[in-house]
Amino acid sequence: MEPATKVRDLTDDEINRIREFIDRNFVVEGELRKSMRTNIQRLVEINCYRGVRHRRGLPVRGQRTRTNARTKRGARKTVAGKRRAVAKK
Repeated sequence: MEPATKVRDLTDDEINRIREFIDRNFVVEGELRKSMRTNIQRLVEINCYRGVRHRRGLPVRGQRTRTNARTKRGARKTVAGKRRAVAKK
């Protein structure tokens, strides 16, 4: 198989050989999801720091949460009675 061959030009036999190679040498699809889920579940069960962060839905890899982390924490929630300090004259 030529390295410069485009995907649309591959024959069915070549596609099957590539698929078989990936299945033999890599963890993919449902098996990958299952292993990731079991790894995270193990962290949660042993109550390590990373497991606690997973449980609370916060960033796990040391990112700051004071200003960023909107993706993990969700949309902004307004808090009643909390306003910016007004400068007094």
